[in-house]
Amino acid sequence: MNDDSLQASQDFNRARNRATLSRIQHFMNTDKDNLLSFNAVKEILKPKNEVYRGMQEVPLNKIVGSEGRNHDFNKYFLPRSEFLRTRWERVDMANIRDIPLPAIHLYEIGGVYFVRDGNHRVSVARAQGGEEIDAEVTSLSTEINIDPSMTVDDLKAAVCEYEKKVFYEKTRFGELTGDLNLTFTHTGSYDVIYNHILVHKYFLNQNMEEEIPFDEALVSWYKNVYSPIIKIIDDDMLCLNFPGTSPSDLYVWIVKHWHHLKKENGVSSIAEAARDFSAKYGNSKGRFFRFIAAIFLKIATILSKIFMRQSTPRQHQAKR
Repeated sequence: MNDDSLQASQDFNRARNRATLSRIQHFMNTDKDNLLSFNAVKEILKPKNEVYRGMQEVPLNKIVGSEGRNHDFNKYFLPRSEFLRTRWERVDMANIRDIPLPAIHLYEIGGVYFVRDGNHRVSVARAQGGEEIDAEVTSLSTEINIDPSMTVDDLKAAVCEYEKKVFYEKTRFGELTGDLNLTFTHTGSYDVIYNHILVHKYFLNQNMEEEIPFDEALVSWYKNVYSPIIKIIDDDMLCLNFPGTSPSDLYVWIVKHWHHLKKENGVSSIAEAARDFSAKYGNSKGRFFRFIAAIFLKIATILSKIFMRQSTPRQHQAKR
């Protein structure tokens, strides 16, 4: 083994060791160590078009993902597997010998970059402490700005927040209902809600001589459809059965389940549909904690009544 080969082998070993250390450091939250998948990000953001930007110098720390090799490298493009060694060392030796390599190909979306071709070159450049790399860039449009530290879950949350902002501005939902807590953890849900309101408006108009305005239909849907279902969710503490979800998430799923049950079994009660959905798809631990919470609620109610009786001033007995 010549000196360049030995140097490349040592460089790869160091990079692999750093990848292993990073995995250990992030074992409680593995997403923080994962390279983003371009296809997963594109599915979340749904860009409408792309534009070729030509050759650019791109900061290496803004390359956060890959189109097809996101499992081979970690968040910092350190190699995770031994099978990457041969090609990685070949690229590293070219770097050691100052042999120019072709520019890599990147997608840009939301201000960060994803490797289309050139994953090993990015990995070697980052391992050697490089700051920039030459790349041919194609940009995809999105309204969401991506921070390099974001995980897939962070990105979903950012999209949901953006969709909420657009929905509230478009419909004046907060102004009309006073509710600022229509919040989802799954993208695309605000479009579902908008369609629910339109369907509700359609049925309201069946008995009207003149078409009612959208604002009136929204308020009617909120009071007569959404709020009663949310009350069922809150009263039965169904969110405990679905960790990480919001009551609004459950509303969408329960309504869909309700329609399914009506077609299959003729079930007409939304409360029955909600409990059936929870029983079929909920976390069994959630049902246990809901049971415990109900017991504590009863105990707290009893203790509160006892305390209130004890703290009520007694009437002074009349003197004989």
